[in-house]
Amino acid sequence: MKKSILYASLLLSLFSFGQENAEKEINLQLPKVSYLDSLKSTFVNHSTSNCIDERWLTELANIELSESMFSDISDINFDSEVSYDLSSEVLKKRLAKLDAKSPFNIEYNPALENTIKSFLKNRTKAFERLMAISEYYFPMFEEHLAKYNIPMELKYLAIVESALNPRAKSRVGASGLWQFMYPTGKQYNLEVNSYVDERYDPLKATEAACQYLSSLYEIFGDWSLVLASYNAGPGNVSKAIRRSGGSQNYWNIRKNLPRETANYVPAFLATMYIYEFRKEHGLQPKKASLTYFETDTIMIKKQMSFKHISELLDIPVEQLEFLNPIYKLKVIPFETDKAHYLRLPKNKMGLFVSNEEKIYAYLEYLETFKEKSKTEIVVSKDSIATNVDSTVVSKPKLERKTQYYTIKSGDNLGEIADKYNVLISELKKWNNLKGNTIQAGRRLKIYSDKKVVSSNNENTTKNGIYTVQKGDSLFTIAKKHPGVTVEEIKKWNDISGDNIQPGMKLKING
Repeated sequence: MKKSILYASLLLSLFSFGQENAEKEINLQLPKVSYLDSLKSTFVNHSTSNCIDERWLTELANIELSESMFSDISDINFDSEVSYDLSSEVLKKRLAKLDAKSPFNIEYNPALENTIKSFLKNRTKAFERLMAISEYYFPMFEEHLAKYNIPMELKYLAIVESALNPRAKSRVGASGLWQFMYPTGKQYNLEVNSYVDERYDPLKATEAACQYLSSLYEIFGDWSLVLASYNAGPGNVSKAIRRSGGSQNYWNIRKNLPRETANYVPAFLATMYIYEFRKEHGLQPKKASLTYFETDTIMIKKQMSFKHISELLDIPVEQLEFLNPIYKLKVIPFETDKAHYLRLPKNKMGLFVSNEEKIYAYLEYLETFKEKSKTEIVVSKDSIATNVDSTVVSKPKLERKTQYYTIKSGDNLGEIADKYNVLISELKKWNNLKGNTIQAGRRLKIYSDKKVVSSNNENTTKNGIYTVQKGDSLFTIAKKHPGVTVEEIKKWNDISGDNIQPGMKLKING
C-alpha cells in the first residue's frame, strides 16, 4: 500500500514538473528575425544546377590572361626566330591539314612559325587555362557563328581579342570579349550610357561581332583580310592593299599594315593551331565547371541593385558582376520603353521566378524608408509581404552618422554606395548630384552606420608616389589604382622588367 502511495506521489510530482516546464517554454520569446530573413523563409526554392564555384569565377574574370595577350600582340617581334623543339617540316604538314578543312588561307610563313613556337614556349599554362574557359563560352559563340554562316574558327578570335575576359579593356578603350570601340559598338546597336555598357554583354557583343564580321567579308571576300580589318579597320587594310600593288594575300600586304595588325593574324592562326593540335603538344586543359548555357536571363520590372539581389538570393555580388558585366554602377535600371535583363545561374533563376512577386514587394517596401536618416520600421500583419509570418518580423533600427568621402580617380557612385551600404539615390540627394558623373577630389557627405577602413592604396599612395609592399607585383599595384596599367607604371618609373622590391617608391601618375 505504501509503495502504491509513493509511486502515485512520484507520478504527480513528475507531471507537475513537466507542466511547469511546458508553461515556461510557452512563455519563451521567439528570436527576432530581420524582415529580409523572414521574407526569404517563405521563398519557394528550386534546385536545378550548381552556382559558379568561387575559384572558377575568379578564373573566368582573370585580367592577367587578357593583359598578357594584349602585350604579346603589341610588343613581341614575331619575325624574330624562336628556339623551340618543333621542326618546320612537321609544322608545314600540320598547317596543310588545317588549310584543307578551313576556309582560311593557312599557309606556312616564318612569322607564323615563330608565333606558334613563342606561344608554345612561353604560354602553354595560359593556353591550358584558356581552353577550360573556352568550354564556358564556345557553345554560345558557335550558335551565333552558325546563325550568320560564319566559319566556326572565328571563335578563336575572342581569345586573341580579350583572352575571353568579358571585362577586358584595351589601352585605347576597346571593351569586352570582342573589343568594340565606342563608335563601332554604337554602329551595331550596343548601347553605352551612364548605367549600361552593352559592349561587355557576351551575348549582345557576340551578335554584334558576327554582324560586323559578315559586313567585312562582303567588302574583302577573304577571311584573313577580314581579321586584319577587324583589328586595324577596313580603311587601313585598303591602304595596305594599294601600297602592295593591289595584292590581296595577307602575307604580301603584311609589311604595310600597322605593327599590331601585323602580329594579329599570326596570333590568331597560332591560337587555332595550338587548339587543334593540343594533344600533340601535351596540353592538358581543365574541364569547365559549367557553360554559358547553364545560366538564364529574366527581364526585370523594377530598378534593383546587385546588393539587393545578393541579399535576396544569397548569391555573391562578385558573381552578379561577372554574369551581368554591362551594368556599370551595379544597378539594373528600369525603363518602360527598353527592356533590361538579369542573368543568373539556373538554380538562382528558379528561385527568382518562383518568388518574383515577393521580391518586387520587398523592393517597394525599401522605397518607403530609403531616404530617412533615422527611423523605426514598423511591419504590420497586413504589410507588403503578406506571405510572411508576422510573429518573426523584427523592427530594425537605422542609426546613421555623418561621414565624408574624398572621391578618387576611377571611383563611381555604385562602388561608393556599396562601400558605405547606402543607395545611389541617397548619395545623389545628400550631395545635390544631378547625374552619375563625379570628379576626383570632391568630398561627398554620407549618412551611414558603416565604418569604412581606408584601403591599402590610400595608406601607401601619397602625392602620386606608391610605396611597394611585401607581396606586391606590378599587376596588383595597377589593380589598386583604377585606370592605371602595368605598362604605364613601367613607363613612368623607367622599369624594363617586372621585378620590384618592398620599399621601392613608384610614381603613379594616373
